[in-house]
Formats: sequence, structure tokens, C-alpha cells
Amino acid sequence: MAIPETGFIREAQLVTTANKVGPLPFSKSTLWRMVGEGKFPKPIKLGVRVTAWRCEEVHEWINAQGQAA
Repeated sequence: MAIPETGFIREAQLVTTANKVGPLPFSKSTLWRMVGEGKFPKPIKLGVRVTAWRCEEVHEWINAQGQAA
């Protein structure tokens, strides 16, 4: 699944699991560790049980990874 240009994307759509390959090559544990360390954008609470990331911020992070090398 590709990350939309705008809008929001949830954890299950971002990460790789045993059953599917996500656009990010790491697990949800790694995602949350990186968020906690400030190495990945913080998500936004959209509701009591809904947390998502702004697609624009995820794209910015991905683009910055290519420039950091």
C-alpha cells in the first residue's frame, strides 16, 4: 500500500507485520520506539481509540532519510 499524499494514515497501514509488507520496513514496536526517541513524527489522537499520522509528515520523514545518507 502506498502512503496517500495528504490526509491521515494509521499504524496498521504503515508498518510491516508477519502477514503484510507495509510501506515502512519495520515493526510497530520500532515505530513507537522511534516516536518516543523523536526520530519519527508524533501521531495525532483523532479520537479515544484512533491515533494516526499526517501523511505529509510521513512523506517529509521518508524524504529526509534519503538526504541523511
